[in-house]
Amino acid sequence: MADISRPARPVILGQNQYGKAENRVVKITRDGATHHIKDLNVSVALSGDMDEVHYSGSNANVLPTDTTKNTVYAFAKEYGIESAEQFGIHLARHFVTSQEPIHRARIRIEEYAWERIEASEANSRSIGADEAKHSFVRKGQETRLTQITYDGETWEVVSGLKDLVVMNSTNSEFWGYAKDKYTTLKEAYDRILATEVSGRWRFNWTDDEQRMPDWEKSYEQVKKHMLQAFAETYSLSLQQTLYHMGARIISHRSEIDEVRFSLPNKHHFLVDLEPFGLKNDHEVYFAADRPYGLIEATVLRDGCEAKIPEDLTNL
Repeated sequence: MADISRPARPVILGQNQYGKAENRVVKITRDGATHHIKDLNVSVALSGDMDEVHYSGSNANVLPTDTTKNTVYAFAKEYGIESAEQFGIHLARHFVTSQEPIHRARIRIEEYAWERIEASEANSRSIGADEAKHSFVRKGQETRLTQITYDGETWEVVSGLKDLVVMNSTNSEFWGYAKDKYTTLKEAYDRILATEVSGRWRFNWTDDEQRMPDWEKSYEQVKKHMLQAFAETYSLSLQQTLYHMGARIISHRSEIDEVRFSLPNKHHFLVDLEPFGLKNDHEVYFAADRPYGLIEATVLRDGCEAKIPEDLTNL
C-alpha cells in the first residue's frame, strides 16, 4: 500500500513574511497650548531566515508580532512622527539591523489628516483661543499612504494617496471613439469629468548616502501639481488627463521617478427632462456609481524603469 503521508514530489517553501498589521497609533505633539496630531495605521511585514518555523515550528528566529506592535508605539514616543515616510524608515531600519534573521522589512502606513477647528472669537468665553488650538475635525479629502521597504542596503519608498474625489464640471469631451454594433454611447462635447484618485509615486532616494527628501513638503507639492494638472487640462479623455497629472509631477518634482494612477471614471449622465416639458441644458445629471470605466497607467521619467505594481489594491 502506498505511503500517502509523504508527498509524491519534493515540496519547498516559497516567499513568506509575517508581522503585525494595522497598528493604529495617534501621536499628540504639545507645543505649549498648541497641539499637533499624527494619526497613522501602520502595518509591519518581516522576512528572512524563516524556513524552520514553517517546517518544524521552531520559533528561534521569530520576533513576536506583539513585539513589532510594541515597537510601533515605543518609536512614536522615542522618535516622534515627523512624517509617515520618516517613521516608516525608522521602523524598517530597526527591524533589519537589530534582528539577524530578518533580512527585509516592509512598512505600510496610512495617514489620516486632521485640521484645526477655528474658534469663533479669540475672547469667547465658551471656546477661547487656547482651547481651539487643540480642537480638530477629521479631513475628508483623502487618505495619505506610504510603503517603506528596506533590505539592509537599499531603500524603496513609494508614497501616494487614495479616495481623493475630484470633478471638472466642463472642459471635458469624449468623441471620435471606435464604434461597433454594440455601441450606444452618444458622443459628448461638454461633459462632467469626475474621478476618485488612487495614486502612487516612487522616490529615487534609495540609499543613506543620498540626501533624503523633505517628505512633508514633497507630499503637499505632489498633490498641488496633481490637482492643478487636473483642473487645467482641457480633457478629450480621462487617459489624457491622467498623463498630464503624472507628467506634471515628474516635471516639477526631481525626487520622483515614477507615478502610477488608477482612476475610475465617475460617470455623470444628463437626465432626459423632455417628458416633463423641460430642457436640460447641461444642468441636471444622474451620478452613476457602477459600472464605471477604470483608467490606469504609469508615467515615468525618461530612462527609468517601472517598479510600482500594476495592481494598486495591495500597495
